[in-house]
Amino acid sequence: MTFAHVRRDLLSKTVNAFHKTLVAVSGGRLGHHIGNLPVVKLTTTGRKSGQPRTVMLTAPIHGDGRYVLVASKGGDDRDPDWYRNLVANPGITLETIGGEGPVAFTARTATADEKAELWPRIVTEAEGYGAYSEKTDRDIPVVICEPTS
Repeated sequence: MTFAHVRRDLLSKTVNAFHKTLVAVSGGRLGHHIGNLPVVKLTTTGRKSGQPRTVMLTAPIHGDGRYVLVASKGGDDRDPDWYRNLVANPGITLETIGGEGPVAFTARTATADEKAELWPRIVTEAEGYGAYSEKTDRDIPVVICEPTS
């Protein structure tokens, strides 16, 4: 791992920790949206540790109980840890800030056809995702989270 990777990972973890703290201290009054995007608290099971791992993410597409997440990692050339965790253990929980949760979901990577349908909607909701895809040669995964029955 390069120094640049370590620096980016540390910055990302710091921003996420600040976001979790902001939500907790404000009782969910702050930090429940970033721009027009709702924020969800995603909890995965660590693929190596087996321990719960929580991260705050935006959900550019949501409705009918389903959430779509984007494993962009800001256009980094590596998949985010949360994505690798849910690939290994697709049983996750999502919690909407100031709303319902935690709720059990099953997460899966969108197929190529599903991504082709979802991607234009994603970049319409948050054009930053389009910029992230231009920064990397990596195929940015789109994750579909459906309620566990």
